[in-house]
Amino acid sequence: MSTSSAVNPSSPKERTSMSEQAINAGPAADAAGTAEILTADLYDERGEQLQSVSVQFQSVGGRTRFHGPVRTIHSVEDNALVKAVTAEPGDGAVLVIDGEGSLRTALMGGNIAQAAADNGWAGVIVHGAIRDRSEMARLPLGIKALGSNPKKSAKEGAGEVDAVVTIDGVVFRPGAMVFCDEDGILVER
Repeated sequence: MSTSSAVNPSSPKERTSMSEQAINAGPAADAAGTAEILTADLYDERGEQLQSVSVQFQSVGGRTRFHGPVRTIHSVEDNALVKAVTAEPGDGAVLVIDGEGSLRTALMGGNIAQAAADNGWAGVIVHGAIRDRSEMARLPLGIKALGSNPKKSAKEGAGEVDAVVTIDGVVFRPGAMVFCDEDGILVER
């Protein structure tokens, strides 16, 4: 009988090691933002280097675990900028849309989410409402939102792209890494 010290890939130490490898490899190595990174393990590892969003976002996309460099849009009840930005190559980034928490109109629907998936975005975080939930659930895209509303938003182009946005006291800077899973959202300080 021989004894072997095989590594258990489900042990916390191995998960942390995988998190470090995925982060250190950077977005080029994981353009889809789908490497296995668990936010609880990552927070245990990096602590106060990360900010944690306490708002309880719902996972509505086909992927619940995603990460990537932050891109931002600040726009309330108007999704023209969201449509324009998601039509561009995402290169594994996560689009953070600050709709100031408004649930009066949807900032993203199925067509825009499909464009984001087709253009290589790892995910979208919507501090507001979305619509077409059943379509989004089938897409290979991480999507977190506060809720849903079937009402369309304005299409005037109001807002700002790639500005620093703050959600629940947490600052999202373009280029900072954001990590999302079933437990929540973490972003680098």
